[in-house]
Amino acid sequence: MKIQGLIAATFSTFNEDGSLNLSLVPSLVNNLVAQSVKGVFICGTNGEGPNLTSEERMATVEAFVKAANKRCLVLVHVGHSSIAEARKLAAHAEKAGADAISAVSAFYFKPASAGIMVDCMAQIAAAAPTLPFYYYHIPAITGVAVNPLDFLELAENRIPNLAGIKYTAATLHEYQACLNYGNGKYDILFGYDELLLPALAVGAKGAIGSTYTFAAPLYLKILELFGKGDIAGAREMQYHAVKMIQCLGWYSPIPTQKAIMKLLGTDLGPCRLPLTSLDTLQQEKIAQYLEEIGFAYVLQKVKDL
Repeated sequence: MKIQGLIAATFSTFNEDGSLNLSLVPSLVNNLVAQSVKGVFICGTNGEGPNLTSEERMATVEAFVKAANKRCLVLVHVGHSSIAEARKLAAHAEKAGADAISAVSAFYFKPASAGIMVDCMAQIAAAAPTLPFYYYHIPAITGVAVNPLDFLELAENRIPNLAGIKYTAATLHEYQACLNYGNGKYDILFGYDELLLPALAVGAKGAIGSTYTFAAPLYLKILELFGKGDIAGAREMQYHAVKMIQCLGWYSPIPTQKAIMKLLGTDLGPCRLPLTSLDTLQQEKIAQYLEEIGFAYVLQKVKDL
């Protein structure tokens, strides 16, 4: 399995009281399909997977699979600090009709080596043997900096359904090494939206990102221009994305992105503690900044091109 194009790492959908609001899923999926996104990555970092119970995660999977109805791929994050729970989530994703699964490292008791990481991922992947499995490399969140190339070398003979890596790190030299491992055997999906163009330059074909959920047309234009050899045009579009992304670090990135989605007309509800929604002044500051950089104008412009 090799994915070309964009996979949107979707956000949680909550009611104001913090309960799941899965009624929002169909419209969210419809919008992404209409924007030519190749698939959705659900229950991951942006979907607040660690903030959901296993039962809520399974209900979310069922809602997205139903809404997608084979019109786009559904990749399910099943990572958990409990391998037993991760295996349960993996088996459920397979039964529910997902297209692939992915898992981060355990992030409380952490694997001490690439070998132990492979032991963990092999158990999780084996619970859904018919689904492609992606190891989710995101050391900034998990605190686990196992070399992903070492992981591939050890995993290729241990995980029969290994499809590749969801690579969410800025280490482009290691990313390129993974892309070229085994003559390009594995699908290494890039996960840093602000570095999409540099990743394309070293060989990326597919990417998973949070801002693709609300700014897919901008990134699709980057892919198009790069494919045509218009590097200057792609660079300009990438810089528009970078300017938008710069404000995500002012506050907590996930609540900020949900606030941006609300500004753009899609209210997915609040976040769950320990994440907190932006207050009114913070929302106003984000709105003012996006107005100053002409973000909505740029989005509409690339849609019309």
